[in-house]
Amino acid sequence: MPLSRVRLRFLVASLLTVSFLGALDHTVVSTSLATIAGELGALQLMSWVVVGYTLASTVLLPVLGKLGDVLGARRVFLASLVMFLAASLICGFATDMRWLIAARVLQGMSSAGLQLMSQTIIARVTTQRERPRYMAIIGAAFPIAILVGPVLGGAITDYWGWQLVFWINIPVGAAALALALAAVPHLEPGPAPRGFDIAGAAVFTTSLVALVLAASWIAERNAGAATLAAGGICLVGFTAFFLIERRAPEPVVPLHFFANRTIAACTALSAIIGVGLFSITAYLPTYFQMAYRTTATVSGLVPIATVFGMLLSNLLTGWLASRSGRYRIFPIIGTMLGAAGLLVMASLPAGLPLWVPMIVMGVVGMGTGAFMSLIVAVVQGAAPPSQTGTITATINLVRQVGSTVATAIIGGVIGSAVAARLPARLEASTLTPQLVHAAAPAVQADVAQIYSSVFTPIFIALAAAYAVGIVAALLLPHGRLSDEPVPAPRPSSESLPA
Repeated sequence: MPLSRVRLRFLVASLLTVSFLGALDHTVVSTSLATIAGELGALQLMSWVVVGYTLASTVLLPVLGKLGDVLGARRVFLASLVMFLAASLICGFATDMRWLIAARVLQGMSSAGLQLMSQTIIARVTTQRERPRYMAIIGAAFPIAILVGPVLGGAITDYWGWQLVFWINIPVGAAALALALAAVPHLEPGPAPRGFDIAGAAVFTTSLVALVLAASWIAERNAGAATLAAGGICLVGFTAFFLIERRAPEPVVPLHFFANRTIAACTALSAIIGVGLFSITAYLPTYFQMAYRTTATVSGLVPIATVFGMLLSNLLTGWLASRSGRYRIFPIIGTMLGAAGLLVMASLPAGLPLWVPMIVMGVVGMGTGAFMSLIVAVVQGAAPPSQTGTITATINLVRQVGSTVATAIIGGVIGSAVAARLPARLEASTLTPQLVHAAAPAVQADVAQIYSSVFTPIFIALAAAYAVGIVAALLLPHGRLSDEPVPAPRPSSESLPA
């Protein structure tokens, strides 16, 4: 559905604002957690403020993608935005941690709808060739949120109280809602379904929750039985899900998608982003505080350099792909840069000037940004218009699941490996950067060497993940993005283009 240039700009502004709000709530709360937990008196539940949001925003992706195809992306988008604003209001009024966690689950559910429908709407109103440029603009919301979220959350908490962390969404979101009501067109929904895959959605949600819980508990020494139970539920659940989806008339994740080479390759590339980069970002500050003996503030410069490289590359490749119509070269170059950068990180000796790893991780970020939003635009063009929401949900889902599982595994490896190698005079459970920095130079050198030796195989493993991404990128078919308008949705039985 082509739009006038003015209306398209209003639409992109609205979608970018809303996507930024959803992404910001992943990051802005992190610096407020300790204050919130202390005031609400439930430190043991603190992690669930984040986990509840992440779980809800992940498990609902395939369901919301299907609803967007059936009911229309505009309806799901507006409903998600209203729900997000209501949940933000409820979060600020929370008087205990369980109330806050429940409201955060609602926020996560609505955030998934905002992110997913923003990408789906852009796919429906632009040509394939225009799409990478606009998708890159909307995709910039996530790296910007990573850059400003923690600082903004800390400042708001210190000067105005943690409640405003959530309430600040309301005036900005209300303005975006007013703009969206005028700018988001009435898009024709897909054909009436032969029935919603309730069994598949329920089994998938249960299995995915079990997978995330198992990955989160694997690092806890006293959670062995719970981890095994969750892993067993996950294994049985995904086996049942595969069998259900093969027989469902309207599956939430159509397995026949993956017979298409473009979709299969882009799905693999999306998983590589979650596994290869998003999983390690949270641990980089700890690594540099211990191995390079920096302060907490200075250690944050490396993730900032990574995200800044990702942001610039994301915008540049989106513009270049739209201008030339070519897309295959960008994921090839991007995965090569990611693999090379992480191999260099594995070989860097501890104690170098911090600008060296900043540049290296900036290159990794640039490599990832080169195909981060682009593959979403490409995979949307490879699926039938009637299943745009479903394929967009799938490509986002594998990225988030890959990131969540890999993050938990890396955390477990770091915790157990460091504890096993520490000298007897140091206790892993009480080891802090401040304690190490105050110790004798010999102790500092020992700890730096331990962290360097622990992170080296992790960087090599992540480089290997990007090497798999190189193979996936090379398997992408040659082609150009089409200038033809997106056709109206037709029944989902239509064939997939290569």
